[in-house]
Amino acid sequence: MGNEQLEELRSKLDEVNLKLLDTINERAKLVQEIGKVKSAQGVNRFDPVRERKMLDLISVNNEGPFETSTLLHLFKQIFKASLELQEDDNRKALLVSRKKHPEDTIVNIKGEAIGDGIQRLIAGPCSVESYEQVASVAKVLKAQGVKILRGGAFKPRTSPYDFQGLGLEGLQILKRVADEYDMAVISEIVDPKDIEAAVEYLDVIQIGARNMQNFELLKAAGSVNKPVLLKRGLAATIEEFINAAEYIISKGNGNIILCERGIRTYEKATRNTLDISAVPILKQETHLPVVVDVTHSTGRRDLLLPTAKAALAIGADAVMTEVHPDPAVALSDSAQQMDFEQFSKFMGGLRESGLYKL
Repeated sequence: MGNEQLEELRSKLDEVNLKLLDTINERAKLVQEIGKVKSAQGVNRFDPVRERKMLDLISVNNEGPFETSTLLHLFKQIFKASLELQEDDNRKALLVSRKKHPEDTIVNIKGEAIGDGIQRLIAGPCSVESYEQVASVAKVLKAQGVKILRGGAFKPRTSPYDFQGLGLEGLQILKRVADEYDMAVISEIVDPKDIEAAVEYLDVIQIGARNMQNFELLKAAGSVNKPVLLKRGLAATIEEFINAAEYIISKGNGNIILCERGIRTYEKATRNTLDISAVPILKQETHLPVVVDVTHSTGRRDLLLPTAKAALAIGADAVMTEVHPDPAVALSDSAQQMDFEQFSKFMGGLRESGLYKL
């Protein structure tokens, strides 16, 4: 009789478990619907006032045998899981999300494909200083098989008294050199009103770290038919970085390259802290190609080769670095740029490692 009674009670317990399962899943569906409404209204998903009211309602209606504190702990876990469910739905809805677009995006830059499985190098001077300077760099890069030239025409600087770049003249120099050496060219644009002019001179519009959340600039770049290289902000989370890319793609331009360039931490040994783990995370969360800027992340010439190896080994689609004819007299970031001999050794080291094939 005792065994029969035990089995009966266990059977009832199983029934209650299944009812709880149905109820929890029914609650989850309601939470998803609420999340969609909040998203449409632009309302924050987490509402602490509403959560407090729900917990108070549970406390008032608890008749035991569970202690109220125990039940509140259980429901807080359910609330947390529900919030994560809403956020997961949001990630599915993002146009840059791999859940929305499982296939890799391949960005074609004047015949060079970023994201096609072949890892590439992007290099050039920090700032465009003259035609002769850029042309001499392009000649060295081309001899090493590098086909994508970077150079700063507009330079957002920490100090207002530092060199701000040549502006439109710099873009014209880049365009001239790129045409002469049959290279693609990338340069940063800092003002939405300059986007239209940039389209004429550039193969890729770069949006720098300081402008990652310049939403008007992001929207302007998303409104033109030109690839965009978006750099991660100085202290931006990966989620904020992905949402910045969403601003661009939401305007119709899906040719986006994400660039990890280091984030600001308490560490002083390097200019920034290279978040190398961001590369596989970004490639899992989004369908966009990912580049690593080893120059700005480290700020040290002696770390360029090992960090470039790390970037290629972890799956970056390209590595970006800086080269200057005479870094000692460069108008910006002299300590982190390689001269031609150093660049030759850098390329040799990459090839010897077996990680770089081009």
